[in-house]
Amino acid sequence: MTTTRRILLTAAGGLLATPHLARGQAALTPVKFSLDWAFQGPQSCYLLALDRGFFREEGLAVTIDRGFGSGDVPVKVASGAYEFGVGDISSTMRMRLTQPNTDVITPFVLQQGSPLAAMTLRRTGIRVPKDLEGKRLAAPETDAGRQLFPAFAQATGIDASKVTWITVTPPLREPMLARGDADAITGFETSGVFSLRSLNVAAEDILSMRYSAFGVTLLSTALQVRRPYAEANPRIVTGMIRAIFRGHAEAARDPDAAIAALVRRDATAPAALERARLVANFEFIRTPEVMSGGLGNLPMARMQAAIETIRTAFAIPTALAAADFYLPQFQPPADQLRFPAAA
Repeated sequence: MTTTRRILLTAAGGLLATPHLARGQAALTPVKFSLDWAFQGPQSCYLLALDRGFFREEGLAVTIDRGFGSGDVPVKVASGAYEFGVGDISSTMRMRLTQPNTDVITPFVLQQGSPLAAMTLRRTGIRVPKDLEGKRLAAPETDAGRQLFPAFAQATGIDASKVTWITVTPPLREPMLARGDADAITGFETSGVFSLRSLNVAAEDILSMRYSAFGVTLLSTALQVRRPYAEANPRIVTGMIRAIFRGHAEAARDPDAAIAALVRRDATAPAALERARLVANFEFIRTPEVMSGGLGNLPMARMQAAIETIRTAFAIPTALAAADFYLPQFQPPADQLRFPAAA
């Protein structure tokens, strides 16, 4: 697998030959970790954590693979192909609701604000969600924005049967819209908007309709792991949370360092644009709740409300208690999860 697809944790150079010792510990524990999307600005936080040895300091040899949509992450984790994944947890909630025997849980929510959106260009004439009826929307099947579109449709009065979906691979999503082969796309606003800008689409020509702005109660990016694995390996889970948090906190303090970690893996990455994408993504992390009480400041009632959004949108009769899905007891102490304020 190429270096743009897979990164191996070791010393700062990022090449792994044999396990190293971390602060007197035994050989590092191997962990496979799937991201939600391609290596872009927001994903650079994990690469920065890797380069600075944060995983290694937790005794972990982490292999990071790019992702292909949040809907794909829980499938990989549930199958055992990956011990951990990170992605929008709405798709994971839906899996738990429709497949009761699935045991994927989240111990840690990184983004309490949701960047899910439907995005279009002003030339299409689409101005409000209802205008999506009769239009062509492009997205991968595993895209969280596509999977959660029924919730958006329900909240905005869209007749979802009048929307035509075009299934594309992740790299083709934005080009389809830019070329006029699709009328709109769904996905994370931080992915879609900035990828369109990289295709020389002017920012003022892009219209983004955030699901949350229309009353869709959602949470977003979270760490995912099978419950039996978490309960058998609490130290590893807490170590992953601490390292991931540190990567994000350091990237918030020094975005240029995070983007440098990204460019080391992909010299063709547009550094200025990816930096802007990274900084924009922090908006969905720095919610009032997080800034007042840290990343662990997530009431169980809010998790339950997000679950109920999924149940209602998909008319799922099965119940899922938030406490059976969100297990914050694996988090490190609250004072280790204080996120830095914007500069």
